Amino acid sequence: MNKQELVEVVAKECEVSKACGEKAVNAILDGIKNGVKKTKEVRLIGFGTFSVRARKARKGRNPQTGAVINIKASKTVKFTPGQDFKNAVNK
Repeated sequence: MNKQELVEVVAKECEVSKACGEKAVNAILDGIKNGVKKTKEVRLIGFGTFSVRARKARKGRNPQTGAVINIKASKTVKFTPGQDFKNAVNK
C-alpha cells in the first residue's frame, strides 16, 4: 500500500473527499515527524513506537572502487510494532 491508497482508505472510512482524506493522512504523518523530532519518541498504543536511535561513525566500502570510506555518526528513526499490530500480522 502506498500513500495514495492510504488516502483513499481514510476518505472511504470517514466518508469524506479524497482531498480531506489526504489532509488527514498528512496531518498524522506530520504529527509523528514533529513528535519524534521534539520528544525523541511517539508511542501509539496498539500500533507501535517511533523512536530516535543513534548510529556510530564507522568505516564503509565504496562498492565501485573498493576504497575504504568513513561514514559519519547519524541519527535514524526506529519503529517497534505494538503487540496488537504483531498479532494482526501473524494471524
